[in-house]
Amino acid sequence: MGTEGLRWETLEALKNSPKGKLKYSPDWVEKGEDILAGCKEVTSLSPISGAILKRLSPRHLLKNCSLGSPIRDTSLATSEDVPVSSSVPISPHHILTSPISQSTSLPPATTDNDDMVNEDKLENLHSMVDLSPVPSSTPPPTISLHSPRATRMAGCICICEETHRAKAKAELSLRQELQDRLVATVASRELEQLKRFEEFMELKQRQEYQSMRDMMEKETQESLGRQEKLKEEHRHRMKILNLRLREAEQQRLREAELEKQRLVEGRERLRALNAIQEEVLQLNQLLEPSSATQTGLTLDHTSYITRGNQLCSQVSEVVRTTAEGQFPSVEDMTVAERALQEMRSLLRAMQEEMAQAQERKKKEQEEEEERKKQADLKALQEEQKKNAALSAKEKARKQGLQTRAEDSTLKWYKELQDVASQCAQAFEDLNNPKDMQTKKLKMELQKAATIPVSQISSISGSQLKEIFDKIDKLLSGRQIVSGGKSVSTSQHPHGLEFVSYKLAEKFVKQGEEEVASHHEAAFPIAVVASGVWELHPKVGDLILAHLHKKCPYAVPHYPPMKDGTTMEEYQKILGYRVDESGVEGQDSFLKRMSGMIRLYAAIIQLRWPHSNKQVPDPHGLNHGWRWLAQMLNMEPLADVTATLLFDFLEVCGNALLKQYQAQFWKLMLLIRDEYFPRIEAVTSTGQMGSVTRLKQFLENALRNKQIDPPKGQLMSAFWRS
Repeated sequence: MGTEGLRWETLEALKNSPKGKLKYSPDWVEKGEDILAGCKEVTSLSPISGAILKRLSPRHLLKNCSLGSPIRDTSLATSEDVPVSSSVPISPHHILTSPISQSTSLPPATTDNDDMVNEDKLENLHSMVDLSPVPSSTPPPTISLHSPRATRMAGCICICEETHRAKAKAELSLRQELQDRLVATVASRELEQLKRFEEFMELKQRQEYQSMRDMMEKETQESLGRQEKLKEEHRHRMKILNLRLREAEQQRLREAELEKQRLVEGRERLRALNAIQEEVLQLNQLLEPSSATQTGLTLDHTSYITRGNQLCSQVSEVVRTTAEGQFPSVEDMTVAERALQEMRSLLRAMQEEMAQAQERKKKEQEEEEERKKQADLKALQEEQKKNAALSAKEKARKQGLQTRAEDSTLKWYKELQDVASQCAQAFEDLNNPKDMQTKKLKMELQKAATIPVSQISSISGSQLKEIFDKIDKLLSGRQIVSGGKSVSTSQHPHGLEFVSYKLAEKFVKQGEEEVASHHEAAFPIAVVASGVWELHPKVGDLILAHLHKKCPYAVPHYPPMKDGTTMEEYQKILGYRVDESGVEGQDSFLKRMSGMIRLYAAIIQLRWPHSNKQVPDPHGLNHGWRWLAQMLNMEPLADVTATLLFDFLEVCGNALLKQYQAQFWKLMLLIRDEYFPRIEAVTSTGQMGSVTRLKQFLENALRNKQIDPPKGQLMSAFWRS
């Protein structure tokens, strides 16, 4: 506190001194004026300036810094080697001499009490400081000093700091010694306490060991008694557990029976849903304006067709939304049945509208109108009978599988055969020419129709496009070059029917021969056939007619053996080749059937890439789904059914999976769990090759939850080649 008060007094004294009232202006340096020009006091050194300068020397400051209490005073700068009696310049205009030489007089001192105390302290300092000059080989440095009073105050401050520093060192040494003694005392006390604690813990361990041994002996006696009780309780619980196990087994049997019943009901609902979807698709086909066009009517059925497509989409959505691995719920069946009823009502409404249009036409042509009215009534009665027969067949289907195709399928099959027969009769005169010119034209047209189909390959997309364009020109009646000669269907009245018939026959023959030997060849042939089918629907009908004739399983249709038919004739109806050497072998027969089914499976999933995508596919995946569903509703044939199912699913399975998703997996489960055991039951030991391939395909597909795309499928890069 004394030192702090002394510092404040020093500052106050400096403030009240004449130099403390100096004024400073930053313009003095620019004007060349002296900063201390206003101070009239003559500056001189104090009598004890030598001691002060010694204290402010760099060596002394370094010494103080090493003790941790450096004195920083930027206003003072001196050297330890400076003689006390030498004169030191203070400013550019005043040079002060040493106070020892007494060449200049001291400035007038203040009469304050603080100044007197400071002077007494400085006089005591004279006796401690050696003022003898120190020889120096270097010239004294030029320093800048404060007033004598400030110098004295600085000396007092240095003395006080030294005194406090010495006192602090003594107190620190004493405090450190006391601390060391205290640490030693505490350490010895803690060591004794640790020894007592270890003795106490040993005593506790001995006591616990003794009590534990007594307790174990007591518990041993008690455990013997409890053991007897537990044996008795165990025997009692065994009786109770046996009773519960018998009850649980009975409960499990009841639950298994319920689960089995639920699965049976689910499968029935699945079959019913498939039948509903098939019927909806068939009814939707009946909404097409083909029948109205044939009768010469010009009715607008756009609204019926649009609503029919919406109902088909609604049923397909129900099929897709059915959870994977589960069966359709009662609500799903209700929605599907409601859509079926609406489709039937829509068909009836369209038929009624057609009937009304026919009635209006009958008023104009009375005789023809009467005949058409009778025909419509008869057709309506047949439709009702067909619906009744379909309902009866649906009930019969739930009880067992069919041995023959449905009436609607057989009707479709016969209609296609009739179309092919009518087409063949139309060009009968061209097929059996009576003159050389007609015979030559027949050969040229036949070559123009069959040679491009034989040239179809998977070499490049540009080559396929050239072949397709050539076939399209021929069917459009334009001139093409074949064998170096120009030929056109317009050269004969029935040239188009002849070319269409031969072209369709060649496509099926390629499937029978080329695809049977090289499975990858099905895709380039199928994509060209699909494009021709889309632009020329009559050719598509002829392709189906030839395919059904050579492979009735593509309908699917198992022709029954009629009375009076020989075995060779019946085998020929079934698709076997019969010649002078006899009936072909089973392996050759299955190979040809496999090739044609693979071609059919490729056709239903492919479209010509350069066609109009807005036009619906003439024979798309819905026909593949119909074929698969009808195939599973018929009793399997030994070796044939397994072969055809494997070939169809290997080619078309990936496309059906993308289209029908969860519903397709349910169909796969149905094949594995219900239909495949029927195939095994009718297959002999020597015919297990196709059955094994089908079984492995089903297991891999259901295990991996995917069906790989077929080999040889045409990618987008192919069409850029």
